Amino acid sequence: MIKEYKPIVQALLGTCFTWAVTAAGALMVIFFRGTQPKLLDTSLGFAAGVMTAASYWSLLGPAIEMAKESNVYGASGQYAFIPACLGFLLGASFTFAADVLISKMGIESPNLLLVSDISVEGGTGTITRRRVTTQSRHRHPTLPQVDLRLQWKRILLLIIAITVHNIPEGLAVGVGFGAIGTSSSASFYKARNLAIGIGIQNFPEGLAVSLPLKAAGFSTMTAFWYGQLSGMVEPIFGLIGALLVTAAEPLLPYALAFAAGAMIYVVVDDIIPEANTKGNGCLASWGAICGFMVMMVLEVALQ
Repeated sequence: MIKEYKPIVQALLGTCFTWAVTAAGALMVIFFRGTQPKLLDTSLGFAAGVMTAASYWSLLGPAIEMAKESNVYGASGQYAFIPACLGFLLGASFTFAADVLISKMGIESPNLLLVSDISVEGGTGTITRRRVTTQSRHRHPTLPQVDLRLQWKRILLLIIAITVHNIPEGLAVGVGFGAIGTSSSASFYKARNLAIGIGIQNFPEGLAVSLPLKAAGFSTMTAFWYGQLSGMVEPIFGLIGALLVTAAEPLLPYALAFAAGAMIYVVVDDIIPEANTKGNGCLASWGAICGFMVMMVLEVALQ
């Protein structure tokens, strides 16, 4: 994230940063045992707070300002809400459609899977969620032996779920950098702050992926691999987002709002409900407050 570089290069650097922070979080699986539900639920709340704040300050706000300055949506920009609302709706619909599609492949929800305790049904090779009891937590049970085809099916489903969960974040950072200079509100500092905010919330997210995998019987290195894999897709979709908006500048307000809608859908449909399933709703709520404040501080202090 160097100011003098082209937006596409900045998008690549920004999303590589978020991937690296995800990997650092996944690496923490070395130091923890069991599933640590209180830690994970607090982390989920924190991520929800960061994503909610980032969706407005770094995405929706600039989208509305761009639409106003374009003079396309009314003489005084009174219809600037149109691209913001339409893009927001499309982003939420995209994530919803991906959720439905992946559910038909045998997974409840790609986002719930990432933060759940995972086990494998030996008869079908399908990933299911389970609760790890206190007695079994320290035994590190071994996964049932299934044939090679079913093992690959299990791994493929997990990779798809992880990919769907992280597409909105990668797109958001890429679109943020791709929009630099197109309006007074689409600045390098806002894009940089967005990347930092996504990176901060990716640290506990990496751990939220790797911890349940280790508790379900995967080796530490395998759990770390899938944990960092959850951030690997962000540079890919970050580049896609930056390329699309630099090639078609009129789409910028829609693209920014699209990324915001996709992220907010993940927050309200998956992250918040999951953070409250284990009785740690208070911790998750305070985590969300802290996450929102962190993003607010970034926006005000790092201008």
